[in-house]
Amino acid sequence: MLKINNLHAQIEDGAEILKGINLEIKPGEVHAIMGPNGSGKSTLSSVIAGKEDYEVTDGEIDFEGEDLLEMGADERAHKGIFLSFQYPVEIPGVTVTNFIKTAINETRKAQGLEEMGASEMLKLIRENAEKLGIRKDFLSRSLNEGFSGGEKKRNEIFQMMMLNPKLAILDETDSGLDIDALRIVADGVNAFKNENNAVLVITHYQRLLDYIVPDFVHVLSDGKIIKSGGKELAHELEARGYDWVIEEAAV
Repeated sequence: MLKINNLHAQIEDGAEILKGINLEIKPGEVHAIMGPNGSGKSTLSSVIAGKEDYEVTDGEIDFEGEDLLEMGADERAHKGIFLSFQYPVEIPGVTVTNFIKTAINETRKAQGLEEMGASEMLKLIRENAEKLGIRKDFLSRSLNEGFSGGEKKRNEIFQMMMLNPKLAILDETDSGLDIDALRIVADGVNAFKNENNAVLVITHYQRLLDYIVPDFVHVLSDGKIIKSGGKELAHELEARGYDWVIEEAAV
């Protein structure tokens, strides 16, 4: 589904952050990327999603056989890439429901489909809101305005379930969540994933991976993936930290 080859990217001032990322994600897989602060985890998610603050200087990103780097952020979203932000932005005056309706119908339009009917849309909203414990009054509030950290993250997962992307990238969605909110978010992700989509989880903490069990865990340090393994690697990182992996990679 996603193939990244020798990806290099820098910010506007020329500082290189990604220094040769190689990663392949297939349908049905859950991948987790862990690493110390400043290693490039959020940059990688932003580059895949098409954020314009970063310049790709070398390498390739293919998504289902197409060159992702030739597409704008909106085109990537319409192709089925979803990014759950670490810090979701507030949009006063735009309700959660209207935002969702617009996003779904713009994607359907880009795919040559008719708009989703009102009754079908309402049924889908109710089903997914119920799965995440979202109250009816929540849906009429302005997007993320006055939301707690947990409410913002829950809303991100709600958007993911409504949009039903092919690749969902969760950029530290677990940060700032208490254990109950963490479980709700994880339950939403687990209800979403299937053999036809894929999930890329970016996190500092192994605790999220107790609930969203990854097929592969990758350690990112100084702009490169320096170690990959199964779910047991996350437990080892929790117990031992990152220094041993960085030292091992330097040898």
